[in-house]
Amino acid sequence: MVSRGDAKGCLLVVGGAERRGEGGEAILRRFVDLAGGRAARLVVIATASEQPERLEDAYVRALAGLGAGEVRPLRLENRVQANGDEAASAVNRATGVFFTGGDQLRIATVLGGTRVDALLHHRLRRDDLVLAGTSAGAAMMSSTMVLGGDEHSVSTTSVRTGPGMEFLPGVLIDMHFWERGRLDRLLSAVALFPHQLGLGIDEDTAILVRDDHFEVLGSGSVTVVDAGPSEVIRVPDDDVDPAGLIALTDVRLHVLPSGYTFELTGRRPVVVSAAGGTEEREEQT
Repeated sequence: MVSRGDAKGCLLVVGGAERRGEGGEAILRRFVDLAGGRAARLVVIATASEQPERLEDAYVRALAGLGAGEVRPLRLENRVQANGDEAASAVNRATGVFFTGGDQLRIATVLGGTRVDALLHHRLRRDDLVLAGTSAGAAMMSSTMVLGGDEHSVSTTSVRTGPGMEFLPGVLIDMHFWERGRLDRLLSAVALFPHQLGLGIDEDTAILVRDDHFEVLGSGSVTVVDAGPSEVIRVPDDDVDPAGLIALTDVRLHVLPSGYTFELTGRRPVVVSAAGGTEEREEQT
């Protein structure tokens, strides 16, 4: 079962390369609106980036241009800063926090277990914060975080994982999904952690998570990989089989474009009918 427990806040998880200009910035506009529009107080955290000032400037300008009342960067380059009063004050005051792309491991290393981490979880439970992240800022939100892997095979060598920040437990998140051909990587991750749902999010695409379901936004699709129904998962010992090829049968896969929703606990999509209504798909037994 996938559940966010007592988490009540709103998550916006973006697959990367979201549009930031020329009137096509629907995902960022939704973030601003959810956080309060002209009353929004937004914080941009570029900890994942090797060039934080560049991304801070780009997102501050983009979000301010979409009508946010206040947008400021919060520079967190080390754990001392992430435990400091200035960072705590900024997070407590914010109505929305946005994590940029870069290296997701750096986010977990700098922020994991710190005062900022605890405050973000507290604000989500209190249901008064919109937490958003793109690319690395999306990958870090799960309990088990996809760190990398580029081999085109379903194998133990195709994916590297590590502990995530647990804002959205019970899932594995991969980003830039269709554009970088990462289905093999996500299948490999799900085979290694079959109790977790795999979510592959395309570029300029996001999931908006409320309570125990998510809605797909943007111009691409979200691929959901569910190993729950699988009758055979065989992960070889790397010492015995260096290629590490995984056997995985009867896996369930959904591809959901904008407007579709998915129930996380029930592990089922809500399908948009041709007539414009919705239709829940029952679990197979």
